[in-house]
Amino acid sequence: MSRVFFLVPLVLLSACKPPASDEYVERSRIAPITEGPSEPMDSPDTTGAIWAPGKRPDRLLYGKPGDRPLLAIECIHDAQTSRVVYTRFAPADPHAKAVLALIGNSHVSRLKIDATETNGAWLWQAETDALDPALDVLTGARKVEATVPGAGSVILNPSRLPGDLIERCRAQAAPAPEASESPAPSPPKGRA
Repeated sequence: MSRVFFLVPLVLLSACKPPASDEYVERSRIAPITEGPSEPMDSPDTTGAIWAPGKRPDRLLYGKPGDRPLLAIECIHDAQTSRVVYTRFAPADPHAKAVLALIGNSHVSRLKIDATETNGAWLWQAETDALDPALDVLTGARKVEATVPGAGSVILNPSRLPGDLIERCRAQAAPAPEASESPAPSPPKGRA
């Protein structure tokens, strides 16, 4: 019986205070509260959307005439490289990284694409070497589906303009053939 009286104060004492782990979680956060990713966007309606030249040479915009563009591609050429910059005009979470999946013209390509801050807004943008075979998906005359996770799929209606731009960009990237002033020496002949 004396054991029971001895245990009663211990039981009462333990009932007064919650377990340490619960108290710790209430007093301080283990990890900071962060906002989750943005809600996924619906895929835009691309009925009547077309490729059109931009204000800068070697830039194409894709969208419905009179509306904001959905996608852009541009050839950037300098002394050492030619590259294609591609932009998906859709809101992106700051510093996010994703893959632009392109399906069409008998190709499936995946290009990296990152959230890039432009004039205070975060958009999806990246670039690749003009000679990258992943761009072949845009060089045909059939429709292409371009998808960025969370930014929906954009159906790129058939057009020769993207392929023409990429081929011009590739031509600038290719080294000029060197003119040979003298014929190449012939290999030495073996003894008979």
